[in-house]
Amino acid sequence: MNDLVNRYIDVWNEKDPAARRTQVEALFAADGRYVDPLADVTGHDGIDAVIGAVQEQFPGFVFRLGPSVDAHHDLARFTWELGPEDGEAVVVGFDVAVLAADGRIQDVHGFLDKVPAQ
Repeated sequence: MNDLVNRYIDVWNEKDPAARRTQVEALFAADGRYVDPLADVTGHDGIDAVIGAVQEQFPGFVFRLGPSVDAHHDLARFTWELGPEDGEAVVVGFDVAVLAADGRIQDVHGFLDKVPAQ
């Protein structure tokens, strides 16, 4: 499960659109869903679009995995942060990933613990 979650963080950091799309397809089930307070998308197109939009909103920022992944059965929960490579995180979140029978991600339920002031 640690490897899967690391690959999940990697896809959020992938800047090349073609490479990112390949990673999304390998990581998520075809009907996979990503939902957080700001997004609710299903399928590779939607997931890829959300990741691209976050990268546009926060250019030059990187996602970092929190200190540990807690997993059992087909579930994993973990924290992450987004910020400048060598700087303080401006966004902090908590995700729960649910795996499909084929080992790819079926659903991600995201929560935002810290967001920048508008």
